[in-house]
Amino acid sequence: MINVAAIRMQQFGVQFYQASLTAGDIDKLVRFEVLHYGSSGQTPVRGGRQRATPKVNWDLLERRIASSEKAYQRQIIRRKIDELVQYYEQCRQARDLPSIPGAVIISCDEKLSFEPLDAGGSLGRLKVPEREGILRAIDGQHRLLALHADIENIPSADFTVPAIIFDRLPEDHVVQMFVTINAKHTRLNASHLVSLSGRQLYRDEALATAHDVVRALNDREDSPLHGDIKLLGVGHGRVAQAPLAQELKRLFASDAFGGPRKSADFREDARRFFVNYFKQVSVVFGAAWGGRKYSIRSVSALRAFIRVAPDVVRRLDQEHADRADFRAIGRVIAPWGRRIGDLRFETDGAWTRGATTVESLARELKLALEYPEGAEG
Repeated sequence: MINVAAIRMQQFGVQFYQASLTAGDIDKLVRFEVLHYGSSGQTPVRGGRQRATPKVNWDLLERRIASSEKAYQRQIIRRKIDELVQYYEQCRQARDLPSIPGAVIISCDEKLSFEPLDAGGSLGRLKVPEREGILRAIDGQHRLLALHADIENIPSADFTVPAIIFDRLPEDHVVQMFVTINAKHTRLNASHLVSLSGRQLYRDEALATAHDVVRALNDREDSPLHGDIKLLGVGHGRVAQAPLAQELKRLFASDAFGGPRKSADFREDARRFFVNYFKQVSVVFGAAWGGRKYSIRSVSALRAFIRVAPDVVRRLDQEHADRADFRAIGRVIAPWGRRIGDLRFETDGAWTRGATTVESLARELKLALEYPEGAEG
């Protein structure tokens, strides 16, 4: 174990640590990795070597950088490393500025132990397993790579790096943090953002399926929500990804689609079902879906439609129809057009007057399915 001075911190129920790592700790414990773009043959480093400083041994440095479909970092920018190494050299010679004054953000794959100096105190010693590559950078990978490239000139004992360390942070939370930090300020490439929302980053099967569905609804040209979803918090879409994904996750994590086996089977065809489902919703409520003064494409309305999806699937099962069949879905939800209608979604009308919520709209949709002719009594 490596013992490092640390402060235990809490924010909104999340515990993390502010620690002091030596250059040697960084060099040994942090692994460097970039997102691998499939079969494109893309290298982990971009930028030519024509202007590279001779201080950086790029052959050695590139061997230290792994690429993986489960990573989330961009390609390493060669020019940025060169400039950082030169800056470190200037700081070392002038001794009037620190090279890395700001904290890097790091995640640890394993649970860390913390020993406070006083019972219940926030100051103490953080114990980090002394294993190569156990840490990975969320923010600051270029700074740390430059440190590694210049490590021979940096005395480890008297060079410490401020670090924010999270332990066992869920993969989707790591990606969300990375995007939040980098999307606006460093202009992440759009294709990189798209790659981050792939199934491989979500170990939770329900969350993985949820993101598959959201991506299909946004990306497929035949989807009525094509281009409307703001993936990972960026883009031109009007609908936030997170609330839709969480609503879907709750469905896929339950047995709402007819027990564990049927629910597992449904996940396999969930993308086709939801694309066809919302296509039929856009048909049943055609005026509202295509109009400007309606709230049918708001997050609340879309979540309500997702919430009643199991009721639609049960009706399809009763008819012994293919759960993702476009025409069958249309037959099942046709009563919504008669019982509810487009005016229900008029923003300055029934939508606002009724103080519509996800729960209230979902109840109306379920009742319309249960009593298609309006014979509640």
